Amino acid sequence: MSKVLVIGGGAAGMMAAVAAAGQGHGVTLLEQNEKLGKKLYITGKGRCNVTNACEKDKFLENMVSNPKFLYSAFSGYSNLQVMKFFEEAGCPLKTERGERVFPVSDHASDIIAALERTLKKRGVAVRLRTRVREILAEQGRVTGAALETGERIAADAVILATGGLSYPTTGATGAGYRMAEALGHQVKECRPALVPMEIEEEWCRALQGLSLKNVTLTMRCGTKEIYEGFGEMLFTHFGISGPLVLSASSYYGKCKERSRVTVSVDLKPALSEEQLDRRILRDFEQNRNRQFKNVIGSLYPSKLVPVMTALSGIDGNKTIHEITREERRALLTVTKRLTMKVRGLRGFQEAIITQGGVRVQEINPSTMESKLVSGLYFAGEVLDLDALTGGFNLQLAWSTGHLAGSSIGNCE
Repeated sequence: MSKVLVIGGGAAGMMAAVAAAGQGHGVTLLEQNEKLGKKLYITGKGRCNVTNACEKDKFLENMVSNPKFLYSAFSGYSNLQVMKFFEEAGCPLKTERGERVFPVSDHASDIIAALERTLKKRGVAVRLRTRVREILAEQGRVTGAALETGERIAADAVILATGGLSYPTTGATGAGYRMAEALGHQVKECRPALVPMEIEEEWCRALQGLSLKNVTLTMRCGTKEIYEGFGEMLFTHFGISGPLVLSASSYYGKCKERSRVTVSVDLKPALSEEQLDRRILRDFEQNRNRQFKNVIGSLYPSKLVPVMTALSGIDGNKTIHEITREERRALLTVTKRLTMKVRGLRGFQEAIITQGGVRVQEINPSTMESKLVSGLYFAGEVLDLDALTGGFNLQLAWSTGHLAGSSIGNCE
């Protein structure tokens, strides 16, 4: 029986341990925290968005970094197989809007409990509160791991699944990157992703708490469009957040000149400029003798009215029949392109995932084994892989973890 060490007891690590044990290996799972799946407890606001029930092709469309690298992993362990795994492990699932899959109970703890039951059933030895200092290797082959206590554990294969840097309160320290670099691997610069944005404009903070639904958000690097999405967003005391903004943040790093990044919001995406102009004209005709500030409330949420009044440059006390064509066009423009300058992203404390990590060019996509060190495998967020929200990042963890654990042959 080959001895396998899995470093990291998150989603990818637990799935890797389950898969390796299923191959008949003797598996030990090392986790630095006091319990397994600490980050899983807070995913999906505590509900755990396990995966997405969409077609396989859509998965690759929702991958931001290195989607082609994941083809083998997804093909070998799909969303349907993940759903079957949890159902059979005693955790019934449900599918909600956007094909997002959750446990019926709405409790992330049930997902973790299903994994723990399977680990126990397959004889995986779990060691909690156990920190790994380094992965040991000789002559280009893994030999085990050294703990911070000084203890050395021999192994025929090691799976590194330590996660990234997001949510450091869950124990994310970037230790896996350091271990990989010590063995010769390169690590691409790590950045927070799926994270709120800080905005320059002061008027943005005046809108704190305002949620916008069914709007289109476009991110640009100078004049080049780098992201566009439709959905919901939220104004905060520092800038903007919400599903649309989190997704856009994953593309922020694609702009080399960060000072040129802007986002613009189309408040009326269902209407073309011509249709919106006719709508405004109709409202103006029906309220010719009223003040502008008392009329535009039919177009926007009340909290947005003073901001739109100021940005359009129209005096709020002006009567409608006094408004010029140019002023009306200015209102139209700001409605279709409410533009903000992005100061930067919030930090890893608020980021759902980490963008960047161990370079996938140094990993065999068919096995998740290192091309540099025999017997060393990688899984999950420690790799330079990330996706948009909707269960795609957890599927990434399940698929790469399962492939890594399943790929370990008889090392004896």
